Amino acid sequence: MGLDIGSVMTKGVIIDKNNNIITSASYYTNGNSIETVKRVIKELRDNIDEDTSRVVAIGTTGSAKKLIGTLLGAVTVKNEVMAETIGTVNIYPNVKTIIEIGGEDSKIILVNDGIVTDYAFNTLCSAGAGLFIDNLAKQLNIDINDIPKLALNGKNNINVATRCMVFAETDLIHKLQMGYKKEDILAGVCRAIASSYVNNVAKGKKILAPIVFNGGVSKNMAVVKELETLLGEEMIVNKNAHLMGALGIAIMARESKKERVFDFNIQNYKLETKMINCDSCDNNCQIVSVYKNDQLVDHWGNRCKELPILKNV
Repeated sequence: MGLDIGSVMTKGVIIDKNNNIITSASYYTNGNSIETVKRVIKELRDNIDEDTSRVVAIGTTGSAKKLIGTLLGAVTVKNEVMAETIGTVNIYPNVKTIIEIGGEDSKIILVNDGIVTDYAFNTLCSAGAGLFIDNLAKQLNIDINDIPKLALNGKNNINVATRCMVFAETDLIHKLQMGYKKEDILAGVCRAIASSYVNNVAKGKKILAPIVFNGGVSKNMAVVKELETLLGEEMIVNKNAHLMGALGIAIMARESKKERVFDFNIQNYKLETKMINCDSCDNNCQIVSVYKNDQLVDHWGNRCKELPILKNV
């Protein structure tokens, strides 16, 4: 099993011994990674036959990889760049460039013979990522799945600045009040997202084909079209483009050859974290302690080896 716990979306997959995805699930994280992971695990469990199958290893990646990995007993906990690359190379062995635009993060990964040679993340506001599109759909009162079709029907070139989410939303509201059509605004947004990626995330990078476009935004064909125009290359978009990180970390868990049979009943366990301000010395560490059914399983954030403060928590 592979879990990619992002700040916006949490994705999970179960793969077989040939790295084929047997089942998958994804939910908005909504600021609560523990409860969201439980939902993902429940759906994964509902889609397999536990009489004939069992999960023998689990891997975690994403922003909450350490926390969830600790709670679930993951055998592999790795960063998103490695997971994304391995998942993508598994399907496209000859890939040279991986473009990924997720909810808040965007990244570019350059690959040679399946090995990462360079990478970069977005350093600006997440206005150029998927969360911005989500908020835009709410502002315009339209289904997010309708955005690509509407954007592709835009006839006029409207400039939209996406360097800052707050300013961008203000600009969009102003344009609506001035009478601009939704299609033209959406076309401008998709163009701006693609332009922001190329000029910021991919700036200075040697982009070579084949290019694989991952992440939730890859489902937006208007953004795909704009990227293809700017880069002069065709984008490869897999039906599981949003699951590449989860797939990659599942493969890494399998290849680790460390087996730890996963107990699906974990979804019914009491899983929680507590923060402790330790005043035992001048360091004043803020310690995160992790509990499973009220039993301390791990902690981090401390500088001292001895932590008597945890015994009474």
